[in-house]
Amino acid sequence: MLVLVLAMIICIGLAVAVVVIVAMPARREGRDILAPRGEVVVERVKDASSATRDKTSELLGRKAD
Repeated sequence: MLVLVLAMIICIGLAVAVVVIVAMPARREGRDILAPRGEVVVERVKDASSATRDKTSELLGRKAD
């Protein structure tokens, strides 16, 4: 079990290193990290999550009354 946990930590560390090496310098230079299609997907997810949050707060507000 310990070996599995250590392997997962190593994988996460490698993923963070790749992001730091690739994405951070590109972002500093002003380049977008996501492609235009990825930006559209992110906007859709933000819209859906805010709509879900609003519906949930409405339902919880009604139950509390």
